[in-house]
Amino acid sequence: MSFCRFSTEFIASSKTELDNIFINDYLPFAKPADVVVYVYGLYLCNSNGFDNSLSNVAQTLNMSEEDVISAFEFWEEQGLVQIFRTNPIEVTYIPLKNVVTANKLYKPDKYTIFNQQANEIFKGKRSISKHEYQEYYDFIERYHVEQEALLMIMQYCVETKQSAVGYNYILTVAKNWANEGITSTIQVEERLQKFQEKSPEITEIFNLVGIKRSPYVEERSLLNKWLNDYGFNIEVILHICKSFKGKNRFSFEKADKILTKYYEMKLFSIQEIDSFECQKQELYILAKEINKSLGLYYENLENIVESYILKWINMGFDSVLLLDIANYCFKSSIRTLDGMDKSVSKFYKLGLLSVDAFNEYMNNIISTDEKIQILLDKMQVSRVVNYIDRENYKTWTENWKLGEDVIDYAATLAQGKDNPVKYLSKVLADYHEKGINTVKDAKETTPVEHMKENKKNFKGRSYTDTQLNALFQSIDEVDV
Repeated sequence: MSFCRFSTEFIASSKTELDNIFINDYLPFAKPADVVVYVYGLYLCNSNGFDNSLSNVAQTLNMSEEDVISAFEFWEEQGLVQIFRTNPIEVTYIPLKNVVTANKLYKPDKYTIFNQQANEIFKGKRSISKHEYQEYYDFIERYHVEQEALLMIMQYCVETKQSAVGYNYILTVAKNWANEGITSTIQVEERLQKFQEKSPEITEIFNLVGIKRSPYVEERSLLNKWLNDYGFNIEVILHICKSFKGKNRFSFEKADKILTKYYEMKLFSIQEIDSFECQKQELYILAKEINKSLGLYYENLENIVESYILKWINMGFDSVLLLDIANYCFKSSIRTLDGMDKSVSKFYKLGLLSVDAFNEYMNNIISTDEKIQILLDKMQVSRVVNYIDRENYKTWTENWKLGEDVIDYAATLAQGKDNPVKYLSKVLADYHEKGINTVKDAKETTPVEHMKENKKNFKGRSYTDTQLNALFQSIDEVDV
């Protein structure tokens, strides 16, 4: 009997944790009975004092002892447990973090046919080492790829390379396809068929650049990406391939880099691409000038041209207008490219795509700010105009349709108030509700409301109590 041990109640209230690697990489591909055995065995490992003999496990799970052993043999093959065939038999659980790098044990006959067919593929070219076989097994088990599917990929790689291609190359191709969900024989056949369907296009490329061999797997994959994922037509691809001259020799890797850049810049036609290349130097100069206007400096302008300048030019802005916007941003304390990008987007939504339209818009803002500043000065508010003032003024003039003379008059009533702007807005709201739109009507209405709002102000003046009561009574009667 142990000196210290958990109580039954303690064990029942504790938890058995499953590693996410198990849930993601192993559970979906195992039989339900195998999962049950693994999880229950893990529970027993954490339950000190429980009877976890083979017979008890089989009885608890309503399984035969042979089925329990078979389940653990499956997990041993996956590298998750180790079986010690002692008497009584023992099973040791292995940490999953050790499983990823460890070589797993496989049943001797599981890959017999695979080994024979793989050896035939390389016959007369090279031999396959035990380590290479182990790499293939681990790939099949980890990615859950059909053996025949991997053999087809191996055969295709050898045929296209026309050499004793290394296993690293084969596994790179196979892993890329597996990551795309291509793991079965049927799926591999479909992919290879697609490659054959695209053979006229890749033949055109090869003829253009003078390649006289069969296409490699990765070259066919890149062409598939350009045509299907990026959406380029073969004419654009050939146009790019044709641009490689002299020492700048063509390669699929170089072409992919260029086409990926054009894809990210949303340049899909030959005309768009050629136009960009022709004005590239001008765009770099413009990027430098915009940075200078914003108070910025970047030694490498390529990313700025591709991420901002070209985007703005494609929206319809010209270089003169963009420099004007940059100066506007700097004066408005907007001194980043991201900040300018937001301003450009705002002007685009407003339809301000010419210098004249932009200047008219800015002049209207300046004119409005001057009018608002006069109101603030009249109300003895010592600050500059802000965006809230502009929104309020827009509401008063555009939404409520109040004239500037009425607003100006109401501003005189707000002088000396604790919050003049708030008071002004309240008075103008009252005008709007009552349909007052002339200074004459405002003068006839506002003094009464103004006096009612400030009854306390009259107590400091030289009125008798009788006069004050009569005055306030007359004000109250207006509401009636």
